[in-house]
Amino acid sequence: MEILDLVLHIDKYLEYIANNYGSLVYLILFLIIFSETGFVVAPFLPGDSLLFVLGTFTGKGILELKIVYPLLLTAAVLGNVVNFFIGYYFGEKIIRNGKFKKLIKEKHLKETEIFFQKHGGKAVIISRFLPFVRTFVPFVAGIAKMDTNQFMLYNLIGGFLWITFFIFLGYFTGNIPFVKENFSIFIYLIITISFIPVILKTVRK
Repeated sequence: MEILDLVLHIDKYLEYIANNYGSLVYLILFLIIFSETGFVVAPFLPGDSLLFVLGTFTGKGILELKIVYPLLLTAAVLGNVVNFFIGYYFGEKIIRNGKFKKLIKEKHLKETEIFFQKHGGKAVIISRFLPFVRTFVPFVAGIAKMDTNQFMLYNLIGGFLWITFFIFLGYFTGNIPFVKENFSIFIYLIITISFIPVILKTVRK
């Protein structure tokens, strides 16, 4: 429940951290995005909604856009790289280790593998906009021994599109009066839209 509260009210938590911890907030943000994309056991961390809120905060001047944008772009790209090489060198051992079965759901890995096989390199880009899936795709790509140079290219493109879209969506729309007055609703909407592909797949099943 605490994680759900964090995701749904990420704006309040971030504003508190920014007001009370100063520049340390940038390190915290880097670690959140890096972990969410870099470690297969952390798919629960906020992603799309966090980026939108950060874009809004940069528009307000609470945070610096010139720091937030390149910092999180770097975190997103490096996170996927780390996740890829973890899967590349240790993926099979991790999956076979019973200690990780509760943290790494086998059904998520199988669904991600099918998604990856179906869409190839495009999966690395597409997955950036799909909660949970974006955490598993680089890991599975590593297990599948995807060409490293190809992965790096798609990873860079996907990271750029993901960070740019949500940061600037928040920057340009987050401070519009109507959006400000209904900010929580917009956060819920972003989360819901992010999960639509997962919901549709579940309904089809």
